[in-house]
Amino acid sequence: MSLYQKSFLKLLDLSPAEIEDLLRLAADLKAKKKAGIPHRLCEGKNVALIFEKTSTRTRCAFEVAAADLGMHPTYLDPSGSQIGKKESIPDTARVLGRMYDGIEYRGFGQEIVESLAAYAGVPVWNGLTNEFHPTQILADFLTIQEHFGSLKGRKLVYMGDARYNMGNSLMVGCAKMGLQFVACAPEKYFPDPELVSTCESIAEETGATLTFETDPMKAVQHADVIYTDVWVSMGEPDEVWAERIHDLLPYQVNAALMQQAGSSCVFMHCLPSFHDLKTTIGKQIHDRFGIDAMEVTDEVFESSQSIVFDEAENRMHTIKAVMAATLCEV
Repeated sequence: MSLYQKSFLKLLDLSPAEIEDLLRLAADLKAKKKAGIPHRLCEGKNVALIFEKTSTRTRCAFEVAAADLGMHPTYLDPSGSQIGKKESIPDTARVLGRMYDGIEYRGFGQEIVESLAAYAGVPVWNGLTNEFHPTQILADFLTIQEHFGSLKGRKLVYMGDARYNMGNSLMVGCAKMGLQFVACAPEKYFPDPELVSTCESIAEETGATLTFETDPMKAVQHADVIYTDVWVSMGEPDEVWAERIHDLLPYQVNAALMQQAGSSCVFMHCLPSFHDLKTTIGKQIHDRFGIDAMEVTDEVFESSQSIVFDEAENRMHTIKAVMAATLCEV
């Protein structure tokens, strides 16, 4: 594989063939995991996991994947390092690069993970930035591939705010791999025009299509996948809740929307999801705005069409593939 000793920062950096290789490796490593076959391909290596934004799936996926590959992970949360506070990003990168074989970063601007990669001298992996979430898209694509048997030509509709990491990364991934990508939201929530232009150029070579639609019922016709995410991201102020609920409630994924798409359509979500009142934030939003669910109803989330937990599991298998491909000559 051609990714040895390279960083994994955004899907724009990878060719379709490289993405296919990662998905193939992830499927192979998943099969070995299920069969109980050891695959300690990176025995004795050490990796640093920097989390300026906390996460359940990303942290657990990296830690379990590292252990399965024979590596030792060190978790650094916002209180566990001086990155960006008392020590610059370049200095942190050069220190950690002397001690670790690879570095994961989950946090804020894309420029931070790019700077880490420029100075570390070892592979750096993007666990999420404001702009991109590439490990999530690999997990999504492995899940779609498992469910439908292929990626190319599948229609994926992203419902809601498509301006940030998930909308951006799904659009890039679909463009790279030849899917039909639809962003459905009010126009002010469409992705950045410059990134759209870049993806349109890629789509011309792969056969992908990019569509931007404001009518939910029109958008989901003949969809293979309906995908959504939380309406307010980590770090955004509480004041935006009222605006997002007002603007995006018509784009909630509900039973009527799934019925419009058809029985073969699946529902996906990168999690966590506000589909009921079993979370603190869910209860607070219910008390303030009187709604029982936000981006997806509980009926859809718990339905047979929902494959969100297959998707969540695949975070670990695809992250394992990324680490193995960049740290070990597989």
